Amino acid sequence: MCGVRHSLDGAPRGTVLGMTQLGLPDGIQACLFDLDGVVTRTAVVHAAAWKETFDAFLRNYAGERGRPFDPVADYDEYVDGRPRADGVRAFLDSRGIRLPEGGPDDPPDARTVHGLGNRKNALLLEKIRTGGVEAYEGTLRYLEAVRAEGLRTAIVSSSANCQDVLRSVGAEHFFDVRIDGVVAAERRLPGKPHPDTFLAAARDLGVQPPRAAVFEDALAGMDAGRAGGFGYVVGVDRVGQTDALYAHGASVVVQDLAELGGKQ
Repeated sequence: MCGVRHSLDGAPRGTVLGMTQLGLPDGIQACLFDLDGVVTRTAVVHAAAWKETFDAFLRNYAGERGRPFDPVADYDEYVDGRPRADGVRAFLDSRGIRLPEGGPDDPPDARTVHGLGNRKNALLLEKIRTGGVEAYEGTLRYLEAVRAEGLRTAIVSSSANCQDVLRSVGAEHFFDVRIDGVVAAERRLPGKPHPDTFLAAARDLGVQPPRAAVFEDALAGMDAGRAGGFGYVVGVDRVGQTDALYAHGASVVVQDLAELGGKQ
């Protein structure tokens, strides 16, 4: 468990407040989990697909605008946790580049926001097909403990591939509710850092936000948890961004959910 530190509101960081088996405050009734980087080891695959996509595109630009995509700094700041099109816009905005919006059915070679997003998704699926997907064992054990305690659960992801990824690692049965990129598009829910997808998951579970805990590795996910008024926001630090996760609203930060509790 990480050492005790102080969060932005002055409460001790890293302190377990009641419900000790799960490391959650008393009164929490539901747990809302992000997918990539929390449940599955796919964040690094996403970062690689984004880098390949953006670097090929940026070769057409000189100077600072053409600087290669940083799979750590740029990924964390602009694309991690966001819907694909939002990630494309945010990153290109950081370089002062504007593209036509296009449409969701644009081909991967189209020089549009959606075209770039679709190129990234095609690369991602190819990398998943060739390299496979793994789940974090600590998270699976934690999910078993959460379910054993009778808490309700939801997966909340910007990925349109969420259901297929969960099936590939045998984790679909852990979740009562799924709010992913497909559902968000159907309901017209804005993605993270807006809290709408998490709020929809809590609503579908019949739980008020102060009674729900959010589990996220992305800074945009931290922002969403804070904006939604959730009772507890767990930051999962896989890449050494503990301070940034706290700055964006984490109640506690761990490197693996096994640190919180569950069967060891």
